[in-house]
Amino acid sequence: MNRLAGVTSPYLLQHADNPVDWWPWCPEAFEEARRRGVPVLLSVGYSSCHWCHVMAHESFEDQDTADYLNEHFVSVKVDREERPDVDAVYMEAVQAATGQGGWPMTVFLTPDAEPFYFGTYFPPAPRHGMPSFRQVLEGVQQAWSTRREEVGEVAGKIVRDLAQREIAHQGTRPPGEQELAQALLGLTREYDPQRGGFGGAPKFPPSMVLEFLLRHHARTGAEGALQMAQDTCERMARGGIYDQLGGGFARYSVDRDWTVPHFEKMLYDNALLCRVYAHLWRATGSGLARRVALETADFLVRELRTDEGGFASALDADSDDGHGRHVEGAYYVWTPEQLRDVLGDDADVAAQFFGVTEEGTFEEGRSVLQLPQNEGVFDAEKIASVKRRLLAARDRRPAPGRDDKVVAAWNGLAVAALAETGAYFDRPDLVEAALGAADLLVRVHLDEHGRLARTSKDGRVGPNSGVLEDYADVAEGFLALASVAGEGVWLDFAGLLLGHVLDRFTDPGSGALYDTAADAEQLIRRPQDPTDNATPSGWSAAAGALLGYAAHTGSEAHRTAAERALGVVAALGPRVPRFIGWGLAVAEALLDGPREVAVVGPSLTDKATAVLHRTALQGTAPGAVVAAGTPDGDEFPLLADRPLVSGAAAAYVCRNFTCDAPTTDPDRLRGALGGR
Repeated sequence: MNRLAGVTSPYLLQHADNPVDWWPWCPEAFEEARRRGVPVLLSVGYSSCHWCHVMAHESFEDQDTADYLNEHFVSVKVDREERPDVDAVYMEAVQAATGQGGWPMTVFLTPDAEPFYFGTYFPPAPRHGMPSFRQVLEGVQQAWSTRREEVGEVAGKIVRDLAQREIAHQGTRPPGEQELAQALLGLTREYDPQRGGFGGAPKFPPSMVLEFLLRHHARTGAEGALQMAQDTCERMARGGIYDQLGGGFARYSVDRDWTVPHFEKMLYDNALLCRVYAHLWRATGSGLARRVALETADFLVRELRTDEGGFASALDADSDDGHGRHVEGAYYVWTPEQLRDVLGDDADVAAQFFGVTEEGTFEEGRSVLQLPQNEGVFDAEKIASVKRRLLAARDRRPAPGRDDKVVAAWNGLAVAALAETGAYFDRPDLVEAALGAADLLVRVHLDEHGRLARTSKDGRVGPNSGVLEDYADVAEGFLALASVAGEGVWLDFAGLLLGHVLDRFTDPGSGALYDTAADAEQLIRRPQDPTDNATPSGWSAAAGALLGYAAHTGSEAHRTAAERALGVVAALGPRVPRFIGWGLAVAEALLDGPREVAVVGPSLTDKATAVLHRTALQGTAPGAVVAAGTPDGDEFPLLADRPLVSGAAAAYVCRNFTCDAPTTDPDRLRGALGGR
């Protein structure tokens, strides 16, 4: 029976034709395991995961392995991007038991969903000290058959240990100057001054930390913070992790130098980094930052936008290499011979410019394109021609697969990035793309009660409820869109979502936040994590959105909730600043006010009004909110009682709804908000 055929997850659909008798995560799967008296194999992955594909091909497509699984287990397949709650709970168990984690994640459960044996990728034959997958299956089956009571005791202990890991909420005091200074010092110690970024290989784009550094510099003038952000952004933009032909960033670099990426491209990375580079341009005027922000935005729209107006989750790392092999990076890498085939006499200059050598920087003599430090010595017109021709040739290669599901949280991040980038660089098409994605989230993902679904595909809503990061990141996107578009309806939608955060995700006693709603499916533990991973934690993202909404509306309830949520940042920021960057960025906004800017004019299309509006949006004051409209416009509370000045457009800069004298001068407004 093919139970995966009707699902919306592209990852699950990839497994629909396996000989393994897969179940989706559902109560019926565990009831079946209980009826048969067998354990559950839980396999968790995602569609653009290279090693997930490898294990699927080696084991789940193998008839003998499938026969053994079908006889002795109930097999459950989970898309971690659709069910981040399931992934988080069992990944915590895997990491606690083995000291590491990753995908595919392989966990064996009792019929009560209690884990008792863990792993990630298992090869088809013993390799490098790892047992084969068949050996693991046989060992688990034997233990289940002969020592079931012992297995049950182990599972029970693991569940009890997980229950004791609940976050000890560190009071309600948000971070102050001292904690943020300590966090900056901690980042300085972990910074890689030769290569940019933090730590060693593999090296991930530190998007949330970069936002903190930019905000800290804006508030304090700390040049060291800006330097770390600038140098890291430049190193990434010149490295192989950045697509030098088509724009956009790969998931991470396997080396410390940003040279060889893991080639999958994720929506969330590119949305976050698009915004970082736009904010870096806002602070410095860097031409490189401007180019990368716009190229990344164009990549999002060109390659990830769906027919319904949302944004797809990811592009695979692997693709056909033209010889029938499914190979990682095949779409992106080049040999000198391939350059000659496309460019003829210009191949040598292209090889020098992009660092393509006979030895290669990747596998089998292939090179990942990089941007040289001395690019100014090359003929710009010739290099532009080379890029166009190489991109056209690459477009004829077999393209990586695309995961077309629309994840609410990641689309919220994209809405914020595209709205702001479009506003900064006078690209109304990018703002329109942000509006289209926001419209899809409202039409498809929001139900009549304002509850948010996690995913959709082809305009069809998925079955899973939104988690905290969905509510928080979509609210963040709507708040950014409200500031850019001057449309108060997006502020209203953000308020609707944040009402659910207050009512269903927040502990009323401590102010701590949970990743799942109080009325969500009960797992063996209610997941809760304030630290960032590849995206801002739901906890920190919610604090930021709550604070922004409070600045727009004057709501004390939302501001208090944000301050209480930031209590955990006061505790963790000085100790692990790399892993709570967005919480630190939100704390910077809180210390700065955040500032509230009301721009009033005869209309938003009025030239003077538009100049003030754009100037306000380009201000670097951390977390500042902008409301633009006509005097006493009822769409934004900030506009109430804010008249024109002698009949001309004016801007009011406020904190806690107490405003400085209005100005009609864009230069004075710029001076009040920071920026170039």
